[in-house]
Amino acid sequence: MIRRRFIKSCAGLAAALSSASCVEFHRGPLAGAPKGATFAKLRGANIHFVDEGQGPVVVLIHGFASSMGAWAGIRKALAGKFRVIALDLKGFGWSDRPEGDYSPKAQAEIILDLLDERGVDSPVALVAHSWGSSIALQVALLAPDQIERIALYDAWVYDDQLPNFFRWARADGLGEGLVGAFYNERSDEKMASAFYDRKYITEELIETVEDQLSRPGTKAAALAAIRGQRFDEVEDRYKTIDKPTLLLWGREDKVTTLPFGERLVNELPQAKLIVYPRCGHFPMIEAVRPSTRDLLAFLIEMKAPVTKPASEKPAPEPTPLEPKDNPEQPAPGSDTEPRQ
Repeated sequence: MIRRRFIKSCAGLAAALSSASCVEFHRGPLAGAPKGATFAKLRGANIHFVDEGQGPVVVLIHGFASSMGAWAGIRKALAGKFRVIALDLKGFGWSDRPEGDYSPKAQAEIILDLLDERGVDSPVALVAHSWGSSIALQVALLAPDQIERIALYDAWVYDDQLPNFFRWARADGLGEGLVGAFYNERSDEKMASAFYDRKYITEELIETVEDQLSRPGTKAAALAAIRGQRFDEVEDRYKTIDKPTLLLWGREDKVTTLPFGERLVNELPQAKLIVYPRCGHFPMIEAVRPSTRDLLAFLIEMKAPVTKPASEKPAPEPTPLEPKDNPEQPAPGSDTEPRQ
């Protein structure tokens, strides 16, 4: 009897996954884009970006299942002191979700192309969160001379950090079924695991995250990004990244736990680790004052830029989407998946 129930349960799960396995990419504009959004055509995808301010260049790289909205508070703090370039990575935010490579290396190449298109000649600072940290480290590996310093919030960069869900999703068919069935489910529970203090998990935040996860092509892009996380092939090279690096970590982070920060600070030649108590996966939100203060103190040592500020440079013709009175809302995104 137990065996028959088990078989029946497995059959039911297989049927549910099969029915949810329609995971398709999407190319082109997304309905509801913020008014005045600017895009650059890079490696076959329209990439949503902002380029604002004057001074040394700081590039903001968001995490998995998130967008540049995660940096809303940081952008304000950097205003007037730095030239800030932030983007929605391919497959996230308002950027395209075409079929293709979504690995950290592929995303890093897009960032380098964006810097080239924006006329950035001087070395830049990379500020990244979670999965975005693996992309920042890839940028540093691909173009070390273009990087002056790196700041990483709760970095997601090791093979040991990958949950079973991500490993199972590598299998053809199974990955489509799992992501199709579960990727945008239980957003409130996923966000709860990312914060120490539940006061940050507002109804507005959950609605914003659910909106981002429901956009056409998002599941296919997320699956491709999951399958591209082959950290075991690159993590041994982190020790060659000889750049001043600041690691900012939430002590109570359940997504990227503190031991990984302690591991990374020992492997990066010029790294410093700062830990924030009573803080989860988003120090730029839960520990906004001390973490922003530490970030600014780290970045203020950057050299003056060689290039003209963005306000004096002719920008390439952007690819606008249909204007909507729906400005982008700051949101950290979910940055978590079921940890089976």
